[in-house]
Amino acid sequence: MNLELTKPLIVFDLETTGVNFITDRIIEISYIKVFPDGKEEVKTLRINPECHIPKETTAIHGITDEDVADCPTFKEVAKTIAQDFDKCDLGGFNSNRFDIPLLAEEFLRAGVDIDLTKNKFIDAQVIFHKMEQRTLIAAYKFYCKKDLTDAHSAEADTRATYEVIKAQVDHYDELDNTVKSLSEYSYYNHNVDFAGRIIYNKNKEEVFNFGKYKGKKVVDVLEEDPGYYSWMLNSEFSLHTKKVLTQIKLRSISNKLK
Repeated sequence: MNLELTKPLIVFDLETTGVNFITDRIIEISYIKVFPDGKEEVKTLRINPECHIPKETTAIHGITDEDVADCPTFKEVAKTIAQDFDKCDLGGFNSNRFDIPLLAEEFLRAGVDIDLTKNKFIDAQVIFHKMEQRTLIAAYKFYCKKDLTDAHSAEADTRATYEVIKAQVDHYDELDNTVKSLSEYSYYNHNVDFAGRIIYNKNKEEVFNFGKYKGKKVVDVLEEDPGYYSWMLNSEFSLHTKKVLTQIKLRSISNKLK
């Protein structure tokens, strides 16, 4: 069954210098842009992360410092990627917890203003884990009846993820083939920031999702403990988390002045 698309869907995968989306960098991005009429465009870019790729990471995806030495930096290709991603919904495997937060960090570091929160996100791993509890290689075998021989190649993983999403729709009668439905099913929490440090509660209010103030409304914490804002800005939280926190703070101040 083909997915029901109302606008383009980009299914993408990243190869990176590590697994910390705050400090690590993209070294390869591959994406399939699927249009509502079924047309597909595929693009894969190698990227110079401007830092060393640890040997344990190279052992996973096979990309070395030498492989990306002459490649463009993310800042040099950020606007092109942003144009491709603009006004598109997004799909991936573990993308809600890693690929999208890391991509957002790279855009912010590059000074490119793209609001990914306006998109819907389909995470094939969340669907798979809710249904079967496995990995991408196992998901590909389970749903598509094929072996993923090029695992950890960004383009192979991207193609496999797209095939898995379509196969999941065919496999589960309770899943609709609309991006809206799949996006809603792809969440464990309704995040405000991509890192999930701030989420919406059942009343659609922003609350902290970690630490001593977990479950408390952000506006209340900022009012009762003003120093918490400064602490978060100066601690190792993602740039997007800090941006969202600042937006909430400025909105709260603006509301008081009305």
